[in-house]
Parts: sequence; C-alpha cells; structure tokens
Amino acid sequence: MAKGEFHIYPSHIAGVEAVAASTAHAFPRHFHEQYGFGLIEQGAQKSASGRGMVEAGAGNMITVNPGEIHDGMPIGDAGRSWRMLYFDPAVIAEATSGLDEGVDGDFEFTLPVIDDARFAVPFVSLFKALTATGDRTSKLLCDELLLHILESMNHERRRGRDGFPAPVLRAMAKIDDDPAGHISLADLADICGISRFQVLRGFVKATGLSPHAYLMQRRLDLARHLIAQRTSLAGAAAASGFADQSHMTRLFVRKFGVSPGAYAASYA
Repeated sequence: MAKGEFHIYPSHIAGVEAVAASTAHAFPRHFHEQYGFGLIEQGAQKSASGRGMVEAGAGNMITVNPGEIHDGMPIGDAGRSWRMLYFDPAVIAEATSGLDEGVDGDFEFTLPVIDDARFAVPFVSLFKALTATGDRTSKLLCDELLLHILESMNHERRRGRDGFPAPVLRAMAKIDDDPAGHISLADLADICGISRFQVLRGFVKATGLSPHAYLMQRRLDLARHLIAQRTSLAGAAAASGFADQSHMTRLFVRKFGVSPGAYAASYA
C-alpha cells in the first residue's frame, strides 16, 4: 500500500469496519463510538490513551475502547502502516456475553498496546476472513477467531461514564440526544444547574474534551452513519449540523484519516 493511502474494505459482518492505512497523518485528540483493535505492520507511532502516553511499533497490537480519548502520530518521518478492525459495541457485547458469567458490565481493552506476537496471526486471519469475497463459511470462521482473540486479551469490566459527575453526564446526554441541534454553553449550564465556567471546567476534566469538541465528535459520528446509509455528502453534512459540506470534510479527515467521499465509496 502506498504511503498516504487509506482503504476501507467491505465486511461480512454488520457493525464491523475493516481499515488498512499507510500514512504519516497525525490524528488530533478524538474518540470513536466503536471498539477498535489492529496491528502495526510497519513503522511506529505514539499516542495518548486512557492509560497515558504509549508507543507501538511493528508487530504490536493496538486497541481502543468506545469513548476513549486518544490521538496518534508517527515516530520518525516514514509514517506507519496498520490494519484496524472497528466493532460496534453491540457486536462485542454479543461476542463476550458468556466470557465472564455472572459479571455485569461492558467489555474493556485494558492495554492500549499489546507487545505479544501471538496475536498477529489470528488477527490477520480475522481481517482476511472478514474481507474475503465469495466465502459463505466466513461468518463462522470470523465468529471463532473474534472469540479467540477477545478471550486471549487481558480485559476487565469498564466503568465507562459511571464515574463522571452528574452535571457532566447531563451535558453529555443533551449533546448525545441531538448532536445536530443548536446548543450553547448557557443551555448546558441551565440543564446542569451550575455556571457556564463550572460546566466547561468539569466537562474538560471528566472527558478530556471541551463541550464544543465533544459536540463535533458526535456530529462526525452521525455523519459517518448517514454516509454509510448512502446519504449524499451534502445531505449528511446538513443533517449532522455542520455549516456546510467543506466543514464536515475537514473534520472528517482529521478524525478518520479519510475523506467522506472515500468513505462513501467503500459503501457504494
């Protein structure tokens, strides 16, 4: 794959996205709605994570949980190449439903970087099975490989948003309910029953993002869903609350590393 290239592959399983990339792109702080895990194939990168700053090189597995604030930048000028799989939470919930019987809570990847060569082979096999063409047995194989990987990885039950202060949870819920809507810091302060300064300070402390940055992330998530449903790019931008398509495109590329048009093409 040429440097600077992203490719999104069709997946056999709904709720799963397969991405291959070779890039020197530096990703700003952001989060995903999905779980993600992948393999660094060439080069190296450093990134912020829920466990602090980490570095990953060729042969390392990398993971991210839904809502986990992270970024990513190459180490050196050569960039890095990776393959990633992103899973909707419902897919992981179904896969892990019997993993720890009697234990409630959501699955969590506890290690943002896993330096264990044993994971590379099953991951590559899973990636190939998810993206293979004309293989009707791939669903069974994908299920088996995914369960094997999840069971093998260190994990625990995650707190998620439960530890956030109540005002922050109310502010997040307001944004989540209507990310395309018009909302001000004063609106959030009224909902939370505290001052605008307290909302801003508490939100950043709890989430690592300002309310506006969080709103932009949720609008991008909405736009991604609409584009995957074959909504036009202009329509997705308008329905997601962006001022125009170019604004959506700039933020989309920063977060996902690929343009909305290229993302749409993978679902054509």
